[in-house]
Amino acid sequence: MSVELDDPERDWTTPGAYEVHPGLYRIPLPLPSDALKAVNVYAIRDGDGLVLVDSGWSIGEARTALEKALGVLDHHLADVHRFLITHVHRDHYTLAVWVRREFGSRISIGIGERASLDEAARSARPGWTAMVTKLQRCGASHLTRQLAKLREEHDPTDWEGPDDWLEPPSDVGLHDRTLQAIPTPGHTQGHVVFVDQSWNAMFAGDHVLPHITPSIGLESGVAHSPLRDYLNSLRLVRGMPDRIMLPAHGPVSPSVHTRVDQLLEHHAERLDTMAAAVDKGSGTAYQVAASVTWTRRQRKLDELDLFNQCLAIFETEAHLVVLTHQGRLRCTEADGTRHYQL
Repeated sequence: MSVELDDPERDWTTPGAYEVHPGLYRIPLPLPSDALKAVNVYAIRDGDGLVLVDSGWSIGEARTALEKALGVLDHHLADVHRFLITHVHRDHYTLAVWVRREFGSRISIGIGERASLDEAARSARPGWTAMVTKLQRCGASHLTRQLAKLREEHDPTDWEGPDDWLEPPSDVGLHDRTLQAIPTPGHTQGHVVFVDQSWNAMFAGDHVLPHITPSIGLESGVAHSPLRDYLNSLRLVRGMPDRIMLPAHGPVSPSVHTRVDQLLEHHAERLDTMAAAVDKGSGTAYQVAASVTWTRRQRKLDELDLFNQCLAIFETEAHLVVLTHQGRLRCTEADGTRHYQL
């Protein structure tokens, strides 16, 4: 394996180390999932070592792939002196914890992720607690019984606090360059993107993805209106200079703005679709989610696996909350379930 120039026409999940700019490399690492098969980690040459933006999932296959890719760059895991993490989800954060334990690397993440990280590090918690509560609120209590039959794979030892809590917007000084940390809540409350002005590039994390829309509202302590936060964050990025997009999932793309415009249009259409579903008689988030289609393949809710059904229902609720804020719907609550009306 050798360093190759990155090519957006290549299967972006193919293992390797791909040069985006001299000194900047995209490294896709495997995920234990059929839905998202890889996550991009970006390696920056800095001083006599490396800084990585995001880290991968704490599984052996990801560590092996990362070691091989760094070897192509004539480096080792011990040469990674810092991780800059866009958000707290395990495919971005937990491999950094493994590496730090062995080599002492420094981990930095936005301070808005503190509550979620503290919750993840708890050693004793009932399985699927947050999801069960949300499903009940969305009128999908029947799915909680299915969740109860599953074993939640949660190991609190995968999680530890960072060395630095970033307070964006702020500058992040490295040895050879300075990045800007920009707050982009929505996908998670503490999500940040990192901007390198000299490369005219944005490390977009899961905020802006080229092929999919990031999930909204999948947190243990979710924000009051995560979709409203997300749309505001998209508009914030749209108001900044256009840049090369370095996403966590998918190929490098030449324009952040182009994809932001598509995402804003998509959510505007989904808001209209869900308002129409309520107008036709759907009253809970579950009922609305069951009345619309999902993914680019236009699948029905019950055609999705259990976890993705939950994601779809939570995203529906996020849209219904925004519609309520806009005055297009009214919300009442009875027995812990929210009901929406025009």
